[in-house]
Amino acid sequence: IPAIDASIFETIDAAATWLSDRDPVIVFVQNGDARAYPLAILIWHEIVNDVVGGKPVTVTFCPLCNASIVFDRAFGGQVLDFGTTGKLRNSDLIMYDRQTETWWQQFTGQGIVGKHAGEQLAFLSSQVISFADYAAEFPDGQVLARPPVNRSYGANPYTGYDSTQRPFLFQGEIDDRLPATERVAGVVLPGVVKAYPFTQVAAAGTINDEVAGTPLVIFHKPGTASALDAGAISEGRDVGSVAVFDRRIDGGRALTFVADGDGAYTDEETGSVWNILGQAVAGELAGQRLTQILAFDHFWFAWAAFHPETELYGPQ
Repeated sequence: IPAIDASIFETIDAAATWLSDRDPVIVFVQNGDARAYPLAILIWHEIVNDVVGGKPVTVTFCPLCNASIVFDRAFGGQVLDFGTTGKLRNSDLIMYDRQTETWWQQFTGQGIVGKHAGEQLAFLSSQVISFADYAAEFPDGQVLARPPVNRSYGANPYTGYDSTQRPFLFQGEIDDRLPATERVAGVVLPGVVKAYPFTQVAAAGTINDEVAGTPLVIFHKPGTASALDAGAISEGRDVGSVAVFDRRIDGGRALTFVADGDGAYTDEETGSVWNILGQAVAGELAGQRLTQILAFDHFWFAWAAFHPETELYGPQ
């Protein structure tokens, strides 16, 4: 599984010739540089070593855990380049860096074998949203283009995987509080690990919560296809997108959100309208942004395997 090192990017219009509106993309923005990494490409490569807005980053996707994570490549006074070892732990990708050959667990960002064993890569906030939502918010944004190699970009080699009862190659015990491949938005805050099932967030549209003293809002927006369902990613079932934000603004005032039913959200305090990226697009607070909370869109079995102490939102 070759990592992508020489990234080629294209415009929204060029990407629209092969991506559907529903295609899931990992969105990362740094210093005004907005980039989308289609899972239609990442499902075949798993790692992209890139520089975004002047920051060296690695964008990663483990299909078996549905784990999309971005890391800072600057580490220990050097810039690391990552590749895939071909090994798995709890079905999750184990990466290695080419500079020291340390093995790193993608799910946790921790070094597990080699020079940097026990050390931690820095997570960077990103989101998985639909290509249509990315294009609407970042019309001048860049999109990772298909590399000139022989891969069936847009096809899903794991057809039906996200409805399996026993995930492929997973040897551990499955936490039966949720179906194994239920998607969750997981958060890790001081002293608390908590997971929000997509199905519950989708049913409510928004969830207002407080974790470790931090007021949170979790948004769900329909319109994003599963990359791990149908043979063609663009035809996958609608799992939507989930995002987690600190719902405080203006020096600590916490807002309370409700879903409008059309992929937008309104705060009860000011009546301002917000989007899935945490930006107020209309009303008194137009132009303001909520602070994104580092959250992980993963399959439940993997989240529970790496975080067995996790709390689960909703009925137990």
